[in-house]
Amino acid sequence: MTQAFTDRDETELAALVAAKLCHDFISPAGAVMQGLDLLDDPSAQDMRDDALALIRQSAGRLLAVVDFARVAYGSSASAERFSGETLEKLVRDLVGGGRATLDWRVEPVDLPKAAARVLLNLAYMTVGALPTGGQATVTARFEGDRLKIEGLAEGARARLKPEAAAGLAGLPLGEGLSGQWIQPHWLWLAVARMDGTLAVEAEEGRVRLLADMPA
Repeated sequence: MTQAFTDRDETELAALVAAKLCHDFISPAGAVMQGLDLLDDPSAQDMRDDALALIRQSAGRLLAVVDFARVAYGSSASAERFSGETLEKLVRDLVGGGRATLDWRVEPVDLPKAAARVLLNLAYMTVGALPTGGQATVTARFEGDRLKIEGLAEGARARLKPEAAAGLAGLPLGEGLSGQWIQPHWLWLAVARMDGTLAVEAEEGRVRLLADMPA
């Protein structure tokens, strides 16, 4: 059953999501500014090519974060359904260059907005459970009138932080960092609002997330 939020709770939830977005934006945005500062520095003209490369790379990263966030946290005004290829690109653009390998096995041709939000957040959480590398396998399939989305993280140090485990269980934030709690909780909330369930299994070298929802 979906957790009922008071006005204060909704405001605090929005503030935490906004803080998470600011955290994700600040690094690439700051790198763009560093590159522009180098271009403006007369004594650093020999670093012009490096500055342009930094700007290009950071701007691409910033765009990837924005595109992902529009679907994962909000709603795209231009689409009610998203193709599997579009969702895969959003995830790969965001996590590309990291240590984990992403194996994308999503069967549905397209997904409605609410299910797409679940898929993106679950995929990101699966990759995030592999801080030192490993294999992140994301699957989505229909079984009768159910849609099942699964993320399997396998690696030597696959793990969930305590804050993430609390968020995935629908528990309030206790001690720990709110930035590590909000996205897992957002995933739990997105599943719950579809009258679905979210199962979590975590053991040494392996983390499994399974969202089971009406199709």
